[in-house]
Amino acid sequence: MAESMKGLKRSCRCAELGSEQIGQEVTVMGWVQKQRNKGGIIFVDLRDRSGILQIIFEQGDIDEAGFEKAEKLRSEFVVAVTGEVVKRSGAVNEKLKTGDIEVRAKQLRVLSESETPPFPIEEDSKTKEELRLKHRYLDLRRPDLQRNLIMRSQIATLIRQFLAEEGFLEIETPMLTKSTPEGARDYLVPSRVHPGSFYALPQSPQLFKQLLMCSGYDRYFQIARCFRDEDLRADRQPEFTQVDMELSFVDEEDVMDVNERLLQKLFKEILDVDVPLPIPRMTWQEAMDRFGSDKPDIRFGMELKDVSDIVKNCGFGVFTGAIGQGGSVRGINAKGQGAMPRKKIDALVNYAKEFGAKGLAYLSIQEDGTYKSSFAKFMTEEELTALTEAMEGQKGDLLLFAADQNKVVWDVLGNLRLELARNLGLLDKSDYRFLWVTEFPEFEYSEEQGRYIAMHHPFTMPMEEDIPLLRSHPEKVRARAYDIVLNGTELGGGSIRIHQNDVQETMFEALGFTKEKAEEQFGFLLDAFRYGVPPHAGLAYGLDRLVMLMAKQDSIRDVIAFPKVKDASCLMTDAPNCVEQKQLDELCLSVRKAAGEEDGNRSE
Repeated sequence: MAESMKGLKRSCRCAELGSEQIGQEVTVMGWVQKQRNKGGIIFVDLRDRSGILQIIFEQGDIDEAGFEKAEKLRSEFVVAVTGEVVKRSGAVNEKLKTGDIEVRAKQLRVLSESETPPFPIEEDSKTKEELRLKHRYLDLRRPDLQRNLIMRSQIATLIRQFLAEEGFLEIETPMLTKSTPEGARDYLVPSRVHPGSFYALPQSPQLFKQLLMCSGYDRYFQIARCFRDEDLRADRQPEFTQVDMELSFVDEEDVMDVNERLLQKLFKEILDVDVPLPIPRMTWQEAMDRFGSDKPDIRFGMELKDVSDIVKNCGFGVFTGAIGQGGSVRGINAKGQGAMPRKKIDALVNYAKEFGAKGLAYLSIQEDGTYKSSFAKFMTEEELTALTEAMEGQKGDLLLFAADQNKVVWDVLGNLRLELARNLGLLDKSDYRFLWVTEFPEFEYSEEQGRYIAMHHPFTMPMEEDIPLLRSHPEKVRARAYDIVLNGTELGGGSIRIHQNDVQETMFEALGFTKEKAEEQFGFLLDAFRYGVPPHAGLAYGLDRLVMLMAKQDSIRDVIAFPKVKDASCLMTDAPNCVEQKQLDELCLSVRKAAGEEDGNRSE
């Protein structure tokens, strides 16, 4: 039977005790991790968010009724214990912060009993994630998840402190806003008061923070909830948190400076890791050419080499065909992997095909200087020697090549070098390597829409010297955009914003917007720009991704209290779910079944 706390006050958390408290009487409260009855003496590991404390129940220290209650304790019972802190009678437990002490109980209250949980509450759980997410309230009791969420809270607190000291104002922007479908899909919210009309949940506070710059709040930030209806990955969720900021009267150097110092502070205070400044920079073009990615992992080498000039006249049709169609031939050198079995090479070939490769050419340099290759018979000895030298190949190396359009080649080799690095154990989670990637293309061509779309958003300022190309050669225009990358993950991105009306109008023209369409989607921002807009710029971090990397986790689900799964559903609450017909009627919505669906609400 559960007892009340009446008359008891918790004096401290479990792991806040140490040898300096020996001799003191304390009251601790928490969950029973485990109970061990040794006959006449009972050991209980008591757990709360701070850690584990050993409690000793011994006849003579506690009355008979209290000892009997202790005998019945089971995992996840919630208890309050009053007792004396003493030096641990047995061997010191080096794994615990409280490993050199214990509490000899004088009083026990069982505040709540527990059924047997569906899985053990323990670190590094091997229980299937689906079961743990179904019972997330239990999963969140695990010490490793609690450490992650405590770290997340500490990071958010430090961010607020730092930015406040730098003169930023924390200002909230609306959650119910207007749909501007120039990017990922919006989550829509139907309006009861305006039948047939919808709000959108914000994909980011982008337009509102630019309006705040127009309003004179020259340094804004917000730890903002954002929503995107897109396919999920390990580092994506339908709802996520970003550290959002905007600054007036600044250029790229100002934005990068304040963010470099912010990152340096976070990593020093949370992890005691020194981040050397300035953070290196690399243009988008260099990143793609060297690493096949606009978020390169620079913890290891294996950089791409363009060998198109060397093989353009060789006898291997795969190479010459790709070059003849305007593509390229590039390769990576897997140092010391020349003896890789054919089975593993075939696995790499299949992996490359997942990213658009028709195949993968390989050249293995044997220790005796001979070659094993999928294409050597089509090339002369001189051509093979030149190719090997261009790839800085040595005895024992494995050279891998892709031949196709640049976009495919970059994607294939960029992902292949990461796969090799994972397989070879080259990715050290304690090695934090930051990089700024700059000068992104302003546009990318959408085959689906048959036009150029903004790579970031329509308010990104082009490089000044590229502005004349907006109408004639949009594919050549570079943006004054910058991403901050850590260990192959994009932490955040930002840009200098367009603040001149003529440049903004030309930008909309390049995107295929009529004046009417621009006014319809962004009229409120364009109106504001007519009344004096300062030069401004900003950046937004994915807080979930940042915490994930700092906590050395592989998924942002491990640093979010209540995450969704891959189909954007919540296993614990069973959201999204059906609603009552009355609610649909109030919103003037009708429902139809989707093809193949037996039951359930679908709004038209």
